[in-house]
Order: sequence, then C-alpha cells, then structure tokens
Amino acid sequence: MSDPNGDDRRMSDESEADLGAGANDGPTNRPEEATADIDSGTGVGDGARAGGRDPRGEPMQVATTERRRKTSIISLLVAVLGAWVALSVFVFRTAPAPLWNDVLVGFVVFVAAGYNYYRVTNDVPISPGIASLIAVLGVWLIVSAALLGMVGGLFWSTLATGLLIAGLAGYNAYEAREARAVATETGPGA
Repeated sequence: MSDPNGDDRRMSDESEADLGAGANDGPTNRPEEATADIDSGTGVGDGARAGGRDPRGEPMQVATTERRRKTSIISLLVAVLGAWVALSVFVFRTAPAPLWNDVLVGFVVFVAAGYNYYRVTNDVPISPGIASLIAVLGVWLIVSAALLGMVGGLFWSTLATGLLIAGLAGYNAYEAREARAVATETGPGA
C-alpha cells in the first residue's frame, strides 16, 4: 500500500508482530492519508495530487497567485492608510472628539489590515470578516468627518482616507469571499 505523498512507509515484520493480533481490527488513521487531499485554497503546501498535477489547471494557479499578490499589496496599503489616519491628528490641530475618533479608528484599521497582510504573506487567505470590518470603518471615517465637525485639512484628509480605505478593504473582502468560494467548490468527479 502506498500513501498519496509517494513515500512508501511500510511497517517491518518485527513491528507488525509487536502490535499483536487485535491491533489491526479496524482502519488506521495515518495523518499523511487524512490530510493529503485537503486544499487550503492558497495553492501552497497542499501535497501531491493524483498524477502529480493540480486538477484546477495552470490558469487557475496563476489567477490564485495573482489574487494573493494583489490582496497582500492592498492589505499593506490599507494598513499604511490606517496609520496615517491615526497620526494625522498630530499634523492638523483639532478638537478632542475628532482627535480620539481618528486615533482609535486609524489604530484599529492599522492592526486589522496588518493582520490580513500577515495572513496573506504566510499563505493563509485573508479573513473576509476582518476585511469587511475595515470597509465599515472606512465608511465610518467618511461619515464622521462631517458628523464630528472636522474642519480644514483634517476634514479632507479623513474624508479622502476613509474613501480609500472603504474601497480597498471592500475589494479585499470581495476577493476573500471569491477565494473561499473557489477553494470550497467541488471539482469534476467529486
């Protein structure tokens, strides 16, 4: 019997004799066999497939790689924009309410987008929930610019940055959902 990874590991006669007669009553659960056909959706480290080829085909692999590259760059850009929102209150003089709004929202956007960037760079798909949260925070920045009475440069900075964050994070959320749908859809013959 060979395992799906191609490295045939067989028990020697002595180790089979050591197991005893009752040890082979049911199927064995070997980790190599249990996880060999699991697809992470990232295309990296998924183990060998039947015939050594990915059933999704080369165009799908290229699209997946390109999607990962775009989402990582966008996540990094959104993290930088979040840092700018948090630090922009020190460039523009403002009242306490807009100051704390921008510092807190900017910090949360920075941390959440940084987390998604970390996930993508470690071959884990970005979280659609976190990307959606960042998009909602971007919309909040747009609304809060007028709601909290920001004026001058801080108003325009918060408004423009909120638009960019909402748009880019919304795109990342869309891509994350698409990647999840591609990873979970069943292939031919399944």
